[in-house]
Amino acid sequence: MHTSFRRRTLALAALAATLLAGNTAFAQDKNTLKVGVSVGNGEQIFEVVKKVAAKDGLSIQVVVFNDYQLPNAALASGDLDANAFQHQPFLDNQNKARGFDIVPVGLTITAPLGFYSRKIKSIDQLPDGASVGFQNDPSNGNRALLLLQSAGLITLKPEAVKNNTATPLDVVTNPKKLKLVALDAAQLPRSLDDLTIAAINNDYAEKAGLSLNKDAVIKEAAKSPYANLIAVRRADKDKPWARRLVAAYQSPEVKSFIETQFKGSLIPAF
Repeated sequence: MHTSFRRRTLALAALAATLLAGNTAFAQDKNTLKVGVSVGNGEQIFEVVKKVAAKDGLSIQVVVFNDYQLPNAALASGDLDANAFQHQPFLDNQNKARGFDIVPVGLTITAPLGFYSRKIKSIDQLPDGASVGFQNDPSNGNRALLLLQSAGLITLKPEAVKNNTATPLDVVTNPKKLKLVALDAAQLPRSLDDLTIAAINNDYAEKAGLSLNKDAVIKEAAKSPYANLIAVRRADKDKPWARRLVAAYQSPEVKSFIETQFKGSLIPAF
């Protein structure tokens, strides 16, 4: 009797420990998240993500930013649980430059970059000495210069192209003597009256009423290495809520919305 009783006691203790561990894990998971997104299409997409996540019991509070320099700082400081606005080269640069420890947990969209103009309708009309605006952050600035090179307007040092580190100092040939003007990404749409053409990220272009397919005089190919992503602090990358957030974004409902709403100006990357 004593041995049997002891076995039952040990079995009950083991069961209690298992249930406690499960309850602890559940308690540690979050059911409410703050997610930083960029102004424009990021807001639109996350309205759908929120609805999908709610079916899984996950409530998402969207925090909108109109400056690319702020969402990673907010995430690193703990003001956000995650953000969804950037591609890997931008994240790598921010981690290195600002000492963040932020990692990707899932892909979202690819947003092809375009050059826009209020002065010309076709890149063939670009005059000599034209002023060309591009982003002053290293990753997007490099991306814009590569797009200029792909259009045959400049030539860059091969090493800079290989390493994705191109700056105006790496321009080898510039036959049209273009004036390269580096500005904050958010300022570029407002500077179109002063510039001949400007590289404008998709979210800012949309907010300014510009369409990649209709208005861009140069645009990236649909497939590019600049897929956007959901990012979290490294300590949170394996948390259940992070997986649930990615699953909500990468759902059939969100994919269908992106394809229907943006008609190729944004492309699901999952």
